[in-house]
Amino acid sequence: MRDGEDGYDLVVVGSANADLVVRVERRPAPGETVIGTGPATHPGGKGANQAVAAARLGARTALLARVGDDDHGRLLLDTQRSAGVDTGGVLVGGAPTGVALVAVDPSGDRGVVLVPGANARLTPHDVAAAGALLAAARVVAVQLEIPLETVAAAVREAVRARTRVVLNASPPARLPAEVLAACDPLLVDGDEARALLRDAGDPAADSAAPKTWAEALAARGPRSVVITLGASGALAAGPDGIVHVPGRTVEAVDTTGAGDAFAGALAWRLAAGDGLAEAVRLAVRAGAAAVTRPGAQAAFPTARELP
Repeated sequence: MRDGEDGYDLVVVGSANADLVVRVERRPAPGETVIGTGPATHPGGKGANQAVAAARLGARTALLARVGDDDHGRLLLDTQRSAGVDTGGVLVGGAPTGVALVAVDPSGDRGVVLVPGANARLTPHDVAAAGALLAAARVVAVQLEIPLETVAAAVREAVRARTRVVLNASPPARLPAEVLAACDPLLVDGDEARALLRDAGDPAADSAAPKTWAEALAARGPRSVVITLGASGALAAGPDGIVHVPGRTVEAVDTTGAGDAFAGALAWRLAAGDGLAEAVRLAVRAGAAAVTRPGAQAAFPTARELP
């Protein structure tokens, strides 16, 4: 089925949130109140973001997620469809749509508080019911803003269908061995890499060298590892060794969706048959483009807009 007209380059299993974004001169210290401007409401959530990012670049994409039967849920469905994402796998109801409270400072850095809402109601049963959807994909992309048991169920379905798994371990969590073994790649940023290693008691967590983190994570069982390094680009660790892909110099406005732009682009190019390092090079360009505009999904580039 994946080779036919009804197949997908990418099926994303993950979260869908409404991002409530405020702008602040600086993020508050503990116990402190600061004055901000806004809020602005944007469609977000790592799953929904990555689906839109891939679709805007040209990938045939579907999303398996859960939203509430509310205005935020309708916003998310509308924006997915507008981007060309197949929303037949998006379930509605069970809880209000998830919400992320995002504070962005003048440098473009942000702090986020996530209220999972309906995302917490996406279950292994939902994944099993969508088995045909996952089997129709060249790549299944998963993140950790949904329950870990649901992530594991999605990975098992993908493995059963012999579909490649891209797992974005964000926010970081202790991953079962069967999940780690299926990751191709395990995708993390520098903070997430250290958190995973620290949780495993690996001394590499104390290193300042991204190559050391990549080697240590690769030794824990994934088929490949990608570590994003912000403006410094990314590392790709696979069967051919570790490759550093330099970043692109751009003027950052808002970093909110950069990681998801990278992840969606990476999964798309892997589905298209690119090698790991080649896919990372395109993903670095997508992440760089995303930080030059405010918001998450609205900032994601088309293929023509890549720097």
